[in-house]
Amino acid sequence: MIIKTEAERAALIEGGKRLAAILRALGAKAAPGVTAHELDALAEEMIRTGGDEPCFKGYTPEGAARPYPAALCVSINDEVVHGIPNESVKILKEGDIVGLDLGLRHGGIVVDAAITVAIGAVNEETLRLMRATSAALAAGIAAALPSGRVGDIGHAIQEVIEDAGFKVVKELGGHGVGTLVHEEPFISNFGKRGTGELLEEGMVLALEPIASAGKAAVVVAPDGYTFRTKDGSKSAHYEHTILLENGGATVVTVC
Repeated sequence: MIIKTEAERAALIEGGKRLAAILRALGAKAAPGVTAHELDALAEEMIRTGGDEPCFKGYTPEGAARPYPAALCVSINDEVVHGIPNESVKILKEGDIVGLDLGLRHGGIVVDAAITVAIGAVNEETLRLMRATSAALAAGIAAALPSGRVGDIGHAIQEVIEDAGFKVVKELGGHGVGTLVHEEPFISNFGKRGTGELLEEGMVLALEPIASAGKAAVVVAPDGYTFRTKDGSKSAHYEHTILLENGGATVVTVC
C-alpha cells in the first residue's frame, strides 16, 4: 500500500495505536499458568470491543491448506512464528519466552506487530537473544528510507543478529501491509545494501526480524502453520508496522 491521503494516514496511525495498546495488555497478562487460549481470547475481545477486525482469524495465506483459526499467534520457545493458541492446551511456564504476533484492520487498513515476552526469570542467553532481535528491528527501521532499497533493511537486521552470535531465520521475513495482511514487497532479514526493490515514500511495511539461539533451520508442524527451530533452540520475533515518510520511517505500532 502507498499512503496517499491524510485520511489513510490517520487510519493507519490510529490502528497502530490500538494494536500497540492491545499488545501491551497481552504482554502484561502473559505469566506462568496463563494459557495461550486465554491470550487469544483477550486479543480478540479487545480488538472487537474497539470496533476493529482481527485480520489473522480466517485468513488463508498463500500455500496454506486452511484458514488460520485464531486472532493471535502465540509461539513458545522453539516455536518460531504462527503458533496456534486454541487447538491444544499451551500453558506458559517459568523460563519460557513467548512470541505474540497480532494484526487488526482499522478503517480498512491492516496493521501488524509482534513482541517477545519473557515468562518469569529466563537465562542470560535468552535475554541476549531477545535484546539482539529487538535491536535488529530498530536497525531495520533506521535503514528503511525512501529511495533506499529493500536490501538495506535486510543487511541492517542481519548484521545486528549475527554480530550478537545468533542466527537469522532466513525462510521468513517482513512484508508490505495495507489493505491486505501480506502485500509486496517481501523483506528478507538478510541481504546486501543497495539491492532489491526500491523503497518509496508512502509505503507501509511490516518489518519482523526473527532470530534463533541455535541453528537457523526451521520445520513446519503438522498443523500447517507453526514454524519451529529444527534443533529445538529458542527463537525471538519482534515486528513493527512502519510508514515511509520524507526523512525516514514513522513507527505506527509503538509498544
